[in-house]
Amino acid sequence: MKISNIWKHFCTITHHKNLVRKGCFKVGLYRQGLLHDMSKYTPTEFIVGCKYYQGNRSPNNAEREDKGYSSAWLHHKGRNKHHMEYWIDYGVPDKSDIDTGKGKEIEGMKMPIQYVVEMFIDRVAASKNYQKENYTDRSALEYYEHGRNIHILHKDTKRMLELLLHMLAEEGEEKTLSFIKNEVLTGKVPY
Repeated sequence: MKISNIWKHFCTITHHKNLVRKGCFKVGLYRQGLLHDMSKYTPTEFIVGCKYYQGNRSPNNAEREDKGYSSAWLHHKGRNKHHMEYWIDYGVPDKSDIDTGKGKEIEGMKMPIQYVVEMFIDRVAASKNYQKENYTDRSALEYYEHGRNIHILHKDTKRMLELLLHMLAEEGEEKTLSFIKNEVLTGKVPY
């Protein structure tokens, strides 16, 4: 592991965390802004991040390519409620499933709205962090659409996330964050 990668990885995750903090503060999610991604500083995630640091994408992808899985990601997604993967569980069986012994498949659970908002802000911040000067308000939507077919999301969570990503792409960050603060988080927009 290069010594320079330790510093670069620290700067990358701290810059990302600061971007998310600013976005969360703009919509009134102060606690989430302060606590966002604290697990990235734990040895389980930080050491892997330094080892696989590249600067232009998540080190978790490089670890996954090298080992066939990402230990850092498995740790991270299980501790951070703003990730859709945190909310994957077996569906509640109905009576016929119980009677036949049939189990339910995994599915996305409905995320609390404050975590959907943090997930949106996290995606914007990650796009800014890795794309740097190439970032546009369409970047987070394009990244989402690239993996859209593999996401396991509750239908309401998916609808809200897509609404916010499209609004960002079409109307910009300032208007989208204002909409989140004044409409989404106040309950004026049904979720």
